[in-house]
Amino acid sequence: MKAVLRVNPIKCAAEGICAELFPERIQLDDWGYPIIEQGEIPEALIEHARQAVAECPRLALILQEQS
Repeated sequence: MKAVLRVNPIKCAAEGICAELFPERIQLDDWGYPIIEQGEIPEALIEHARQAVAECPRLALILQEQS
């Protein structure tokens, strides 16, 4: 399965939970907004990505899965 992680910047409130849960792919900018590493999420990290998406308080993270 292929998956890509994206953020909706309008919904994001810069709480930083995503970067704590998925530091392998998400860093925060100077204001606390996520910077997501581009590209496919490796299979070994899909569950980490799903957890970050599920825990986002503003529902700003999107995991786009493709078969």
